[in-house]
Amino acid sequence: MPAPEEVTAVIPSVPVPSSAPDLSAAPPLGRPTAVEQQTQPPAAPPQAPPRSPYAPPGAAPAPGTFSSLPVVDDSLAGTRRKPRHGEPLVGRALRAVRRTVSSSAAREVAEASRTAETLQQPVATGRQIAVTSIRGGAGKSTVAALLGRTYAHYRHDPVLLVEADPALGTLPFRLGAESLRWTVRDLAGMLEPSMSLLDVTGYLVQLPDNAWLLPGSKGEVGAMLDTKAYEKAMVALRRYFGVTVVDCETLPAEVARTALSAAHSRVLVAPATFEGVASTHSVLKWMSGLPRQVVAGTVVVLTEAVPHGGLDVDKAVEKLRATGAAVHLLPYDRHLAAGGEISTELLAHSTREAVTQVAAEALALSLRRP
Repeated sequence: MPAPEEVTAVIPSVPVPSSAPDLSAAPPLGRPTAVEQQTQPPAAPPQAPPRSPYAPPGAAPAPGTFSSLPVVDDSLAGTRRKPRHGEPLVGRALRAVRRTVSSSAAREVAEASRTAETLQQPVATGRQIAVTSIRGGAGKSTVAALLGRTYAHYRHDPVLLVEADPALGTLPFRLGAESLRWTVRDLAGMLEPSMSLLDVTGYLVQLPDNAWLLPGSKGEVGAMLDTKAYEKAMVALRRYFGVTVVDCETLPAEVARTALSAAHSRVLVAPATFEGVASTHSVLKWMSGLPRQVVAGTVVVLTEAVPHGGLDVDKAVEKLRATGAAVHLLPYDRHLAAGGEISTELLAHSTREAVTQVAAEALALSLRRP
């Protein structure tokens, strides 16, 4: 007897989508069959948001507390013009000609090599350099950003920039940070001795050249930073970074005084005006009554906001140096005067020279302290 023919069901081919659809979002199509009820996986219970393993017990933040916030509102992005070079084209051309026909090129190279050697000195323990001023608008955050960029460029160990000025400081702007999440106050409650450098940098804003930023606030009006939180964060962070540049509040704020007393060297920024020099001279005379290393470990930076101002810079520098402090001039730079993110390739030659000299002297002074 012949075997019965097998009947093969023909199943029409259905195109398979590249990604499975979200079944939970689809509208109900009717009552599911018994097979579908058996094959459907049970709904997963809602999960809590991930929590940092280093967050202190019992201190769960409120929802949204540690969300990232943009440094610049998107609606303001188009208000800034294209950044200009700090030095006009004519000035750059004349300087190139002078270098070609003069014999100063060799001296410049030798001086640059000595400065680079100073900036690359190894440190046994992390050095903290505090930058402050006696009034707002002197260029304090600009100088702090320039110093941090300089150390990060020359050194091989990690460099940290700390904003200890939470009152709408401009350090994140000058460094080109896009968003901020964790602040000094946040980290003070989360840092633990068992954390590695990789753990710590996960809470920081990464910058070019192995540099990192720890902001003082996220742009909130009225943000505060207390002395205890600052001290706790700085003591814990010092062992991870070769050099830390602290952008302090203006004097005589409490956190600024704490930062200056704990720093290995200090940078005092003042405008290159008669009023700025007079105020700085008074502060240095007051500091002369403190332990000798306070003034001896201070570098004064006079910042020019306009070209060819009405100050006799040479005489002003001479008077300030008589107090025992080192003094440098940061000349007028069109790129810095325009504000916004600092692009080092757009800085004038004289600006780069002045900044590297300030950075080298501040680091050399810091190495004199244990």
